Amino acid sequence: MQKYLKRKVYDQLISWKNRPGKSTLEISGARQVGKTYIVNKFADEHYKQKIYINLLDFSGELFLEKYTELKNEIKRGLFSENPVYELIRRQYPDFTDSSDTIVIIDEIQESSDIYNRVREFTRNLKSDFIITGSYLGRILNKEFKYSAGDLDTIQIQTLNFEEFLSAMDKLSLYEKLQIFGDGEEAVYRELENLYHTYLSIGGYPAVVLDYLETNSLDTCRNTLKKIIRLFTNESKRYFEDILDDAVYDNLFSSVARILVKEKKGFEKDSFSEELQSLVVKDYSSNISKASVNRAIDWLYSSGIIGFAGKIPNCNIMDFKAKTRCYFMDVGLTNYFLTQIGCTEGDIAGISNENFVFLDLKSRMSHSRELALETPAFATLGNGEIDFYTKTIRTQKTYAIEVKAGKKNSKTIQDVVTKKKADYILFAKGNTHGGVVDSIYTIPIYGIGKFRF
Repeated sequence: MQKYLKRKVYDQLISWKNRPGKSTLEISGARQVGKTYIVNKFADEHYKQKIYINLLDFSGELFLEKYTELKNEIKRGLFSENPVYELIRRQYPDFTDSSDTIVIIDEIQESSDIYNRVREFTRNLKSDFIITGSYLGRILNKEFKYSAGDLDTIQIQTLNFEEFLSAMDKLSLYEKLQIFGDGEEAVYRELENLYHTYLSIGGYPAVVLDYLETNSLDTCRNTLKKIIRLFTNESKRYFEDILDDAVYDNLFSSVARILVKEKKGFEKDSFSEELQSLVVKDYSSNISKASVNRAIDWLYSSGIIGFAGKIPNCNIMDFKAKTRCYFMDVGLTNYFLTQIGCTEGDIAGISNENFVFLDLKSRMSHSRELALETPAFATLGNGEIDFYTKTIRTQKTYAIEVKAGKKNSKTIQDVVTKKKADYILFAKGNTHGGVVDSIYTIPIYGIGKFRF
């Protein structure tokens, strides 16, 4: 029996179920992050009746046929007091419309007709509804209408470090961790080793399960490669003009190469233009800049990359969007940096920074803690600060420096001297942490326990 990977998002699903006046729930997230599995587990454990429809398989084909039949009958004069109820009953005669029933429609991108009925699902039935599927498939199809007012949304990511530790039955170690020192040496040492494993394999559920079964990093990399290939093959449906394998290998590699560049922003005005210049340079004869720009939007919308902003001179009101990007899984970061031939030192430094980016980004969505649209780095004079943020609760600013070792940067010292931030946060490897005045130092793997 496959091991169950406990996910924090499960609690969000329960909160949604218990919320009065809720709407249809849209579950978003990249491919292979476990959306279908967690939704079905939740439904099986919290409802008396579950109806699962996958628009990509036979159940979906039959459902769409019933929809077409009913629509044509209504056009010919059939009166139906509740067409949505009638539609579900035609395929599922034992359907009971009650709060103890949930209807899950997976791969919703396969039918704009069904997606555009979300409002009727919510308003005309007592049952709960969840839809999942590819966001990309909808934004590229003009037949899909936006129903934001009738949708609650939850985003599922790959396993974070705490969820990874839970899968490894090591969560008790994390609970013992003292991020400001005074903890047990053995706890720091073991968590640091587990953290390095996590950076190597990332948090895709299939990859984590492979590691639990085989303890082999090579097996995990092969599984991750399969996930990337599945993702690329699916996308060929939407980008026939550019989706040959060579172009996409170049696209992913170019993202990785941009991550390696140690500079403030780019030669171009945005990340998109910088990436375009790299990809188009190699494929100028058969790929347009417009196609690369759409592909970048695709990478973002599909949950493969996330954008970071820029805050010039630590002025948070001068926020500039999309000036840097990171992969949305540290396993992807490690994989592609290795593919392009990065040194171990570069891989470690960039992976650490990507890890902190993902933690900050998670604090800007559910139960929002931090301001700004995305995590952002900052500049001060000729120097750069890895991340700079402001809290919602206290309105205090933090300059965050990510280091693999113990060395501090001169720029951070300038931030302290010039009082450009209320607090300094060092997220480091090889430390037990500590607090001196307004300067916090924590082990990087413990950043999830830090409260801004």
